[in-house]
Amino acid sequence: MSDRAAQLRAIRAWLVFFVVCLVLSGATAFPLVHELRWAEEVLRHVSAPDALTDWIARIRRGLDTADSDYPFLLYGTDWLAYAHLVIAVAFYGPYRDPIRNIWVIEFGMIACAGIIPLALICGPVRGIPLWWSAIDMAFGVFGVLPLYVLRRKIKRLEALTPYLPPDRAPAVPAA
Repeated sequence: MSDRAAQLRAIRAWLVFFVVCLVLSGATAFPLVHELRWAEEVLRHVSAPDALTDWIARIRRGLDTADSDYPFLLYGTDWLAYAHLVIAVAFYGPYRDPIRNIWVIEFGMIACAGIIPLALICGPVRGIPLWWSAIDMAFGVFGVLPLYVLRRKIKRLEALTPYLPPDRAPAVPAA
């Protein structure tokens, strides 16, 4: 296998990993009410820190109230979940042609970086404890790591690819 083919396989493997994580992250936003009930039950059985258990219980009570009295509020989390799924679809572009679509990777990196100011600004406004905002910010940090690896691998692939003018360059064949 050539260096170029190996690099392309590695890029696609990292993309699949990232997309699976993005889809799972989004899919978990649909059943929030049930997930919080389950999480609260688990935390009570594993002797979790009181601050965490109390926070999860508070969130669960809020979601239960919203679900029973104002279910339309949870429609916002449905859109959050949907957005994750739509963003995941965008990563098909780099899967097909990583060099031409590196901008999708860079867009993802910018989005991950944006999580930090969002959590630091909106967290206090919404009464979110700083330690929970740190957990939210970790999604940006952990999300950017595979994207950084992908960007470096795509740049290496680009260095291995002879330059052709855009009107003569073939698309990278899909696997």
